[in-house]
Amino acid sequence: MQLTKGVEQAICIIVLLSTQDNHNPLASDTISEHLQVSPSYLKKIMRKLVVQNIIRSVPGNNGGFSLAKSPEQITLLEVVESMEGEISIYPDTGLINKVFRDGVHTSKGEAVLHDVFNGANSLLRDYLVKQTAADLLKRTMEQSEIPVLNWNITNPSNQNKKE
Repeated sequence: MQLTKGVEQAICIIVLLSTQDNHNPLASDTISEHLQVSPSYLKKIMRKLVVQNIIRSVPGNNGGFSLAKSPEQITLLEVVESMEGEISIYPDTGLINKVFRDGVHTSKGEAVLHDVFNGANSLLRDYLVKQTAADLLKRTMEQSEIPVLNWNITNPSNQNKKE
């Protein structure tokens, strides 16, 4: 199973917005430029994040996007599911029915497969729900607090260099 690139882009959008002052929203063009991704595809991803109330659209001349809730409240599970839908790693096309040709083992085979893969889905969900955007940022930046950067300037990476 492999997630789409939309999940990676959604995580990066959340990273940008988590470190941006919430009173200073980022335009989608600025985000697109920083991530070097297609503006039209980025807007589709951002729309999904808005619908799921992970980010919000701020109208106006100085508008753009900001987080709809704190990074501590944003789990990787909701990011993944906002992009991919509910986690389900088994496609279940009913092919197992052809193996047993609707014999006595067909329903049992289906039940066993569903049970095994539902268990795997649960393990993945349980793990991802424990991972927050804040936790990932703090671990990445090796800081106890998420720094506030200004992604509206040309080179924000210089703002947070360790001395």
